[in-house]
Amino acid sequence: MPRYFASPALLSLLLGALAACGFAPLQMWGVTLAAIGGWLLLVRGAPSFLAALWRGWLFGVGHFTVNNNWFQHAFDFQDQMPPVLGYFAAVALALYLAVYPMMAAGIGWRFRDRGFVPIAAAAWIATEWLRGVLFTGYAWDPLGVVWVPVQPVAALAAWVGTYALSGLTVVAAGAILPLLRREPKRLAAFAGIFLLLFAAEMHSYPLAPAPATGPRLLVVQPNIGQDQRGEDDAERVLVALERLTGGPAPYPRLILWPEGVVRDLVEDGYPWWVYRRATGGAVRRRIAQLLGPRDTLLTGGTALRFDHDDNLVGAANSVFAIDADARIAGRYDKAHLVPYGEYLPMPWLLKPLGLSRLVPGDLDFEPGPGPRAISVPGVGAVGIQVCYEIIFSGEVVDRGDRPRFLFNPSNDAWFGRWGPPQHLAQARMRAIEEGLPIVRATPTGISAVIAANGALLATVPHRSAGRIEVPVPTAGTPTLFSRLGNLLAAVVAAALFTLGVARHGRPR
Repeated sequence: MPRYFASPALLSLLLGALAACGFAPLQMWGVTLAAIGGWLLLVRGAPSFLAALWRGWLFGVGHFTVNNNWFQHAFDFQDQMPPVLGYFAAVALALYLAVYPMMAAGIGWRFRDRGFVPIAAAAWIATEWLRGVLFTGYAWDPLGVVWVPVQPVAALAAWVGTYALSGLTVVAAGAILPLLRREPKRLAAFAGIFLLLFAAEMHSYPLAPAPATGPRLLVVQPNIGQDQRGEDDAERVLVALERLTGGPAPYPRLILWPEGVVRDLVEDGYPWWVYRRATGGAVRRRIAQLLGPRDTLLTGGTALRFDHDDNLVGAANSVFAIDADARIAGRYDKAHLVPYGEYLPMPWLLKPLGLSRLVPGDLDFEPGPGPRAISVPGVGAVGIQVCYEIIFSGEVVDRGDRPRFLFNPSNDAWFGRWGPPQHLAQARMRAIEEGLPIVRATPTGISAVIAANGALLATVPHRSAGRIEVPVPTAGTPTLFSRLGNLLAAVVAAALFTLGVARHGRPR
């Protein structure tokens, strides 16, 4: 074998890339376990602290470059920046995100004797949580999400949450180390665990049946891409939504449209010059013609804010509830906005450099107050999380007003081929954590109805037009995680760290 293939630096980079194979759409979680196990061995064997940091950072560069390759696709729709810039942006993002596994590697190496694996796992929990909160957070694909296809393992998230499950995954990967040391007893134990996991992948927990009577959900996916939703396409998009929705039904329904498809303003009271095709009332009356007397429709849209002189000073990425009388029965404003997507950080620096946000327009969006529920007659409280908000573990539910389910309208047309299945997998993990069904409506897919245990009840495939009509799924009882949130991640990290220190202090 050529020497460069045996280089610890190159191996760290390659193992990081292989570790991305456990996430959707590949879902080869066994490869992820093996890759992390090999990386742990490289970190533990590093000759110095700086070498351990270097191997941790290179692992992260390989991992996040592959896992976030969809990020480039978002640049295909911004006229002010060339699409080729997306490739550099994806790598630049990986160079930053790699700092977090680098920190975990450095902490683990400091305890590289007998306490190495549990302390590295505790450090992974802490640094992964930091990745989700620092600089507004980028919580995309924490390691625990690889277990979504293995439902009995993923179910642990209901007890400890995704970040803690990520740390336990590092512990499981550390069980591979005896393989390389040829320790028969530990090797047999690891083989047994591996076989149990494969068996668990074939098993699904039974679901509580949805009531046969009562309101139904109608999820609409028009399959209209981002490049087909300009101002001149507004009528064509609305016609496609109307056609898939159909007319009134004899039973009550909650109709769910995606984010980013209704281009017209639906609110009244704005200055006349902002209404390009029709007033907000006219748009709502057109939508109301699709509704029966007990129906409500939830759709993404834009809300505007003006000052006393009718100057446009703010906008919100919103969800509107529209009833059969063409009234707005509720509104939710997205709280966790996407930096560089929905607003441009440090505009005083970046705008002179020619950079702009990815969502077209000159006005940045303003954040809403946080997780909220809309009360829908005949259905109850419906929690809203718009697009990217659903990836933030422990931040998706108003704990004082637990909803019947969560609605996650999204515009995954930005995300290429890898992004939509990864986004869906993270929504499934939120369902498991909170014990709540989640309903996703996206323009191009993957739209889905997710049960409270994370199972998929119905989907519309990626890049297909279609609709889902099902009874409102049954919510589960509040989980331990839904009560305590990411405090549980801190508890698990502290327990692993204590275990590692105790083992580290034992005399050999």
